[in-house]
Formats: sequence, structure tokens, C-alpha cells
Amino acid sequence: QVQLVESGGGSVQAGGSLRLSCAASGYTYSNYCMGWFRQAPGKEREGVAGISIRGYNTYYTDSVKGRFTVSRDNAKNMLYLQMNSLKPEDTAMYYCAAAPLPCRISEPYEFKYWGQGTQVTVSS
Repeated sequence: QVQLVESGGGSVQAGGSLRLSCAASGYTYSNYCMGWFRQAPGKEREGVAGISIRGYNTYYTDSVKGRFTVSRDNAKNMLYLQMNSLKPEDTAMYYCAAAPLPCRISEPYEFKYWGQGTQVTVSS
């Protein structure tokens, strides 16, 4: 049974940091591109960051470049998102997801497996 379990969300003031984690199981983790997505109330799901199978290539939406860092540990089947300099507009439910190639966070429908999400709230 495939499982993606996010953790690390919470409430933080603007300018603060959080580190999200995603534990994967039930499939061959190292064969899949991984991505982080977010969805705020009333808004569409947005691709935030993606990372290639071996971690050599990373992708970010423009609004988080320079502030967020995605990484993965294939030995532990773990995905991470380090979020620094958080802004109120980063407030959303954050999801991790897995996709076979290609790795395009602009195309959420290409991601096959999804977690249940972890809430991030940034106050001003």
C-alpha cells in the first residue's frame, strides 16, 4: 500500500522557518520524481518545488525561489522542504506527491501518489 505522510507543518510568524518532511512507503521511492504542492482556501493547487529521481535537479515556482529548498534522502525514502523567510502568502495546506518521469510541478495531474497534507500558517 502506497503511503506518503507529511509532517512538520505549524504556525509561524512572518520571517520564520519551517521544515516539512514526507515519509514514503509502498513503492520504489528512488524511481519517482517528488514534488511539494500547496493549496490555499479558494485557490487552485500550486506546484511549489520538485526534485528529480537522484536529486540532481530541482525546480521551484518563482514565488519561493531563494527561500525554499527541496531535498530527498533515497536511503530513507524521505522528502524535505526547508522553508525560510516565510510570508503570510505561503499559508496553505502542503502536500507531497510522487510522479514517474517527467518531473513537472506545473502539471499536478502527472503526479500519481499524494499525501494527506500538512497545514502551514504564517502570521504577519
